[in-house]
Amino acid sequence: STLRAFRRPIPSVACHPKVRRQSVIMGSETNHAKPAISLDPFAARNFVEPGQTAHGKAFITFDKAEFTARVNAWYESRVAAGENPLKAGYAPFCKHIFMPNFVPNLEDTILPVKEGNVSLLRSEYMARTEKELPVLTRWFPRESVKDQLRDAQFLDVILYSREQIIEENKAMGETTDSDAPWGIVSIKAQGIDVEIPMEPITMMRNALGKEHGGSGVPLDQEAYKQSVEFWDKHARVQ
Repeated sequence: STLRAFRRPIPSVACHPKVRRQSVIMGSETNHAKPAISLDPFAARNFVEPGQTAHGKAFITFDKAEFTARVNAWYESRVAAGENPLKAGYAPFCKHIFMPNFVPNLEDTILPVKEGNVSLLRSEYMARTEKELPVLTRWFPRESVKDQLRDAQFLDVILYSREQIIEENKAMGETTDSDAPWGIVSIKAQGIDVEIPMEPITMMRNALGKEHGGSGVPLDQEAYKQSVEFWDKHARVQ
């Protein structure tokens, strides 16, 4: 498939979020040790609140604490098996956990752009939080392409180190109450268990610096070209 052509290591689509408010921490029920991973509020926005329906950035209908517990359980099981479950991200402070999808009816959120659906694309200048600069974004409205969607086979759980989270909080005038070594900053439902390129506009935002909602990582021209190659032919569903 087109996605499998991008199995080479390139910056993840997801390693860019900022940290907001408080964190949800939940460890494995079978391990009473302090959990290694917490759920950051920026990623918590991806969960549908009880009584609500999936809309926009909220696409995961699952209990947040249970989700975090399952991620910790997977992490612990891989470590116990002698494996390193943390895969390299686009910077030293960013890691990925690729694990089988366990969320019922969770759809793959990336679609190829084809002649039959290109007219359905929407665009808008959007900011992920009130403190970020709006950037031009394009996507497929979920209701317009629901007949083209398929269930996700994998979850790409993106982590930032606690040190990076603290630095970015400081730049945005915010704090965090979690001391877990890693925080979940984004969750991607997808069809492959490797990184998907970070969107070009996100790479640009990161290069602007922490005070503008980025991570402060300089723009890599080769990675940017690879990103354009992929996202020229694909778009998100939301």
